[in-house]
Amino acid sequence: MNRPAPPPTDDELHALVDGQLAPDRRSEVEDALAHDPALAEQVAAWRSQRDALRRLHGDLLGEPVPAHLMSALDRNEPRHARQGRWIRWGGMAASVLVAFAAGWLGNAQWSMQRAAPAQLAKAPAMREFVHDASVAHAVYAPEKRHPVEVAATEQQHLVQWLSKRLDKPLKVPDLASMGYTLVGGRLLPGESGARAQFMFEDAAGERVTLYIGTLDSRAAAGTAASRETAFRFASEGPVPSFYWVDQGFGYAVAGKLPRDVLLKLATLAYRDLS
Repeated sequence: MNRPAPPPTDDELHALVDGQLAPDRRSEVEDALAHDPALAEQVAAWRSQRDALRRLHGDLLGEPVPAHLMSALDRNEPRHARQGRWIRWGGMAASVLVAFAAGWLGNAQWSMQRAAPAQLAKAPAMREFVHDASVAHAVYAPEKRHPVEVAATEQQHLVQWLSKRLDKPLKVPDLASMGYTLVGGRLLPGESGARAQFMFEDAAGERVTLYIGTLDSRAAAGTAASRETAFRFASEGPVPSFYWVDQGFGYAVAGKLPRDVLLKLATLAYRDLS
């Protein structure tokens, strides 16, 4: 009996967009996209951004490889390994362009640098942070009478209180354009200090939470610099989330929502908080 193909990973989706995915796996990934409209929409957005980058910086790909780099390759690369060098070089150049233009695409839907999210995923403290965000949502979102410590009617007090406890000026992102309004928030413990949770709700009673907290040195080591921002989807834990790190603080938007809806909410939160 044939086993079902495993779901595509983020790395495989990026490889598909870059034209680097192995042919046998490509057909399986494309079949998965055909059955997952939200994932297909995200891949289409990545392709659109890739094409925009090429239009903007395409001239760089036509420039010759610097002579001193070619000489180093000729000295150190075995003859049999030189075949396909230009394909690899083109892939490297494209990656450099994506990294260079990440800021330019900051207001586009998320196609952030791939290296930083991969590093974040490997950081134990970052995994712990994202898991805690998921668990906190699963514990408090179903509550009917006590979902929050401080209600939205005392929003100013809530923000001041949590800002003081986290030693960071906080604000509540505006998610009204997606139909979500603030329920309130609460203070939570974390591995390296206090953490905050803001809860939002739509007209149907569906809830989404924003989890914020400082990260210790183990998580900070997952980024090239403390001011570097990365963005990633996490499906581990009771509920999925989109999370990022900015200036030593972690942020996670979690909820039992389709991936594309959660992505839009996280995008709104990130833009408002930035």
